Amino acid sequence: MTDRVPVLKIGDVLLVSIQVDLEDQMVMDLQEDLSQRIVDTGAHGVVIDISALEIVDSFVGRMLATIAAISRVLGADTVVVGMRPAVAMTLVELGLSLGGVRTALNLEQGIGALRRARDQGPVGR
Repeated sequence: MTDRVPVLKIGDVLLVSIQVDLEDQMVMDLQEDLSQRIVDTGAHGVVIDISALEIVDSFVGRMLATIAAISRVLGADTVVVGMRPAVAMTLVELGLSLGGVRTALNLEQGIGALRRARDQGPVGR
């Protein structure tokens, strides 16, 4: 049995706090669990907290972009919070722009960004 990343509900936002290095099966489980929770709860936003990650690689970058794309198709915007400067530099050096993924410095700012986006209407307007 593999560990699963918890998906917590805070109002109409789902919080995913990644505290461990993700293995392939954990990512697949997270995508499935998060997708189902978005549908079950009608959440309009997803916050992915990566503050515990000290390093990232292309796998993690692609995983974040994929989760954001899945969430967007299901009607939820995604914000990644807690990114360390070294992680941001690594993502840029790897050429991973995380298209469609908003970022914020911390959880409070991330939830605020999602609420503002919800109040303003669909992304891309």
